[in-house]
Amino acid sequence: MSVLFDRIALIGIGLIGSSLAHDIRRLGLTKEIVVATRSADTLKRAEELGLGDRYTTSSADAVRDADLIIVSVPVGASESVAKEIAINLKPGAVVTDVGSTKASVIAQMQPHMPDNVHFIPGHPLAGTEKSGPDAGFPGLFEGRWCIFTPVSGTDETALKRLRGFWEALGSKVDEMDAEHHDKVLAIVSHLPHIIAYNIVGTADDLETVTESEVIKYSASGFRDFTRLAASDPTMWRDVCLHNRDAILEMLARFSEDLAYLQRAIRWGEGDKIFELFTRTRAIRRSIVQAGQDVDAPDFGRPHPLDKK
Repeated sequence: MSVLFDRIALIGIGLIGSSLAHDIRRLGLTKEIVVATRSADTLKRAEELGLGDRYTTSSADAVRDADLIIVSVPVGASESVAKEIAINLKPGAVVTDVGSTKASVIAQMQPHMPDNVHFIPGHPLAGTEKSGPDAGFPGLFEGRWCIFTPVSGTDETALKRLRGFWEALGSKVDEMDAEHHDKVLAIVSHLPHIIAYNIVGTADDLETVTESEVIKYSASGFRDFTRLAASDPTMWRDVCLHNRDAILEMLARFSEDLAYLQRAIRWGEGDKIFELFTRTRAIRRSIVQAGQDVDAPDFGRPHPLDKK
């Protein structure tokens, strides 16, 4: 693999930022990686892990002479980062992000971007419930989608360079407008996380079920909800606040569908229940066929007898 950008600045070094660092190094996509994060402790850990070539708590310092800047912070911090880095951005530099809400990120960052840089909002659809620099690993983006939501007047050459970068990481790249992105992600990502947080919270609140029982019998559907509910609270708080309209629209639709199922259960309408469950089962098969998950029992978890 050849060098695509001489210097890459990673602003934020959590799961996404650290995974980027692993792959950029592994694939030789740059001559220098600069890592920036506000936390001195996190920065020290990133250095211990060897994620970069230079480390700083100043985002403004990190972007100096960088050819590609990737902002990997909670979406609510996007504007403060944009303000901090604007004055030091190199003419012709590509500035992108990995935020899960695009309309809000564009509104926060675009007004502060100089005319002589290329701001291309992006969102890699990859991740785990883990966070922090230790959570990253090589290959996170392999076979996953990265969505660009280009702003008006985006330079095609810069867009092609950024596409080449994500494709080098193994990602499939698509483009759509920010509002459409936010509506799609509200149903495929944001709503499932919100439901998971709510279900786990409900179980915690139930006084008739002791905590020991919740943990003891969690080797079922509840266990899988807890994986989503273990995701970074700061990130998901910001997602809720910065994709409010789309999330509320999907929550309203979900509430209507849940009420339909509630009525079917109440009145013993087995045909309606069966039809819904059959339809949703087909969705799982489609996801596997699309290569977005493996067709392994219990999500591929190892079991005691597997080792024998």
